[in-house]
Amino acid sequence: MKRKGGWVYIMTNRPNGTLYLGVTSNLARRVHEHREGLVTGFTKTHGLKRLVWYEWHDEIGAAIQRETSMKRWYRAWKTRTIMAHNPDWNDLYDELA
Repeated sequence: MKRKGGWVYIMTNRPNGTLYLGVTSNLARRVHEHREGLVTGFTKTHGLKRLVWYEWHDEIGAAIQRETSMKRWYRAWKTRTIMAHNPDWNDLYDELA
């Protein structure tokens, strides 16, 4: 049985705003759910609708491990990771189509 991979991603409400780090096997669907407020929780409460960073892993276990590790990072480290790939904090959702 082949295991599916997964995505680690960061959502925000504005540049240098509140950050949410998540993991999913279907990034486009999950970001759509966040953007539309379909999931009750942190992202809906804080209006986090902007996808600013994502990373693919061939194994879902590796994605979960990366998310767990990154959640322990200082905010500055997360911000540097975003800035390295998306210095303008653009919403990357349209790249997923």
